[in-house]
Amino acid sequence: MILCRKRDRLKTGFDSLSNFTDREFRDALSTFGTGVTIVTARDGDGAPVGMTASSFSSVSMNPPLVLWSAAKKALSGEAFRDAQHFAVHVLHTEQSDLSNRFAKTGTDKFSGLDWNGDANSVPELPDVLARFECSQYAVYEGGDHWIIVGEVTSFEHMSGKGLLHVAGGYASARTLRPSSSEAAE
Repeated sequence: MILCRKRDRLKTGFDSLSNFTDREFRDALSTFGTGVTIVTARDGDGAPVGMTASSFSSVSMNPPLVLWSAAKKALSGEAFRDAQHFAVHVLHTEQSDLSNRFAKTGTDKFSGLDWNGDANSVPELPDVLARFECSQYAVYEGGDHWIIVGEVTSFEHMSGKGLLHVAGGYASARTLRPSSSEAAE
């Protein structure tokens, strides 16, 4: 087991003690498996933008809110921060190539790709496990990321297994046993 501690001197006056690296922190976080999504929107010029994100989470049922985070240094980071509408696409286990495509920097991620939407709508990727259409609800600064909260205006989903990212690679889940909420039904 690796034990790491880090306290940064903030405006709170806490003592500064930094004895773990960003890599150690990232390695520890990678033990937590997350679903893989692609978020799409339009930039200020109307061009489609998209990025792979594993930071997607539900926030509230009423109103229906979700969040995800975009790196500030990402080429489309500001476009997502400013976008009034976006879509979160949940990928299924056979879509790791699509995830890799949208994880690359500096390429036209939509070139040659079959996607839906006219010049005024959020780009929609076909054949995904779920899609959440959102209106921007709030944006927060979170260190080197933008935390983007969206109010879900519509969604669609199908049955299947979601693509996961854990320990630096892709995985799929298998049900070990029904959750307590499913067992009660």
